[in-house]
Amino acid sequence: MTIPFATVTYFETDKTLRPEKPMNLTELEQYLDLNLPSENFFYAVEIDGNFSYLRAQSLPKQEPPYRKLADVVANQTVFEFENVSGTLVGFRTPDYVTSINVPGYHLHFITENRSAGGHVLEFELENGTAALDATPAFFMELPTSYSFAKVELEKDLKSEMETVEK
Repeated sequence: MTIPFATVTYFETDKTLRPEKPMNLTELEQYLDLNLPSENFFYAVEIDGNFSYLRAQSLPKQEPPYRKLADVVANQTVFEFENVSGTLVGFRTPDYVTSINVPGYHLHFITENRSAGGHVLEFELENGTAALDATPAFFMELPTSYSFAKVELEKDLKSEMETVEK
């Protein structure tokens, strides 16, 4: 296994939006939420735009025994971009699946020339186009390994995940 977790879809645009003013990450999330057909679906998101500022992170490669993600974040690499064009891609997860995935938006950025990017921490979008793909179904496959079968999963990791995501 080379990827511990992945969210994947065939993107098919259901709705296109064009923000009328510059927005930061929080404002864009609120704008998108106001334009969702329903907050109960998963949504794939793609935003092509021009950013006056964008900050992203990348985590170092891990080797067994794996550390907690919250501990790994302490060694992250942070990238800052100014006046950059590129694409944000990601997903919006509904609140009711908190135990499966982090609710809300999870976005990654890649520059227009595909040379740099990472997990989005904050940005200032000057202008762009947002596309939403409502995804009303999902498939989840769990590992069959002994280590997964024995790991304690009842622990509340909400505060740790909020630290990781922001």
